[in-house]
Amino acid sequence: MTYQVIIPVLVAFAITAVLGPVIIPFLRKLKIGNTEREELESHQKKNGTPTMGGIMILIAVVVTSLFYVKDYPQIIPVLFVTVGFGIIGFLDDYLKVVLRRSDGLLAWQKMLCEIVVTAVFAVYLIKHQVSLDMIVPFSHHMLQLSWLAVPILFLAVIGTVNGVNFTDGLDGLASSVTILVATFFSVVAYATGAGIAPVTCAVVGALLGFLLFNVYPASVFMGDTGSLALGGFVAATAYMMQMPIFILIVGLIYWIEILSVMIQVVYFKKTGGKRFFRMAPIHHHFELGGWSETRVVAVFSIVTAILCLIAYIGIAG
Repeated sequence: MTYQVIIPVLVAFAITAVLGPVIIPFLRKLKIGNTEREELESHQKKNGTPTMGGIMILIAVVVTSLFYVKDYPQIIPVLFVTVGFGIIGFLDDYLKVVLRRSDGLLAWQKMLCEIVVTAVFAVYLIKHQVSLDMIVPFSHHMLQLSWLAVPILFLAVIGTVNGVNFTDGLDGLASSVTILVATFFSVVAYATGAGIAPVTCAVVGALLGFLLFNVYPASVFMGDTGSLALGGFVAATAYMMQMPIFILIVGLIYWIEILSVMIQVVYFKKTGGKRFFRMAPIHHHFELGGWSETRVVAVFSIVTAILCLIAYIGIAG
C-alpha cells in the first residue's frame, strides 16, 4: 500500500508545493493573469491573478507517475488522456492570456482537438482489449452497449472534460471536488488491483499541493490547463476500471454545472433574453443569491463526499 498509494500522494504533493513559489511569481512576471466577468463585482479584485497554474498539477502528476510506469503500464492511457487534454487547455490559456486572443482556441478547434485525444484513447482501449462494458452501480451486472459503446465513450469523455472546466470558477472549487473524486477512484483502484492507483494517488497529492495556493483567496488559478487535464483524468480513470456510469454519481457536480449552462443558453434563446438562473454555471447562481465563495465550495465538496460514499456502496454492493 505504501508504494502504490502513500508515496505517490506525498511525492506529488511535495512537487506541487515546491513548484508553487517558483511558478506563480514567474506567471505573474509574464502577466499571465485572469480576467473576471464584469457581472461578478466581488470577483473584480481577482483580475490579474496568475492563471495556467494547472502546469504545476501536470508536472507533479507526470513526474510522479514516471516512477511507476514500468511496474504499472496501465497508467499510461490515463496519463496520456490527462496530459493530452492538459495540452489543449494550455493552448487555450496561452492564446487567451499571453497572446491576448479573447476567445482562445475557436470552438471548432477545441472540439477537434478533444475528439482527436478521445479517439486515440478509444483506439488504445479497443486494441488492448480493454472492455467497454460498464459496471452497473448497486448490482453485480455489466452493461453491454455493443456498437453504442464508442459513441458513448466520446460523449462521456468530452462531457466530463467540459463539466470540470465549467466547475473551475471559484477559488478551490474544481480542486476540492476533484480531490474527492480522485480519492474515490484511488480507493477502488487499490482495492481491485486495477493497476492505476499510482496515477490516481498522484492526482490526489498534486491537488492537495495546489490547494495551498488555490484555496480562497487564491494566489493562482489552474486555468483550462488544469481543468481540462483533470476532466480527462476522471474520464480515463473511470473507463480503465469499467466505471464510467459512476461518473454520474461521484462527478454529479460536474454534470450539474454543464447542464446549468445548457439550460441557461436554451432558455435565454427561447424566451428572448430571460434567464433561468441568476447566472451560469450554477455556482455563480448561488453566489449572486448571497452565498460566499467559501460556502459554495464547502457545500459542493460535502455533496461530492457524500456521493463518493454512496458510489462506494454501489461498487461494493
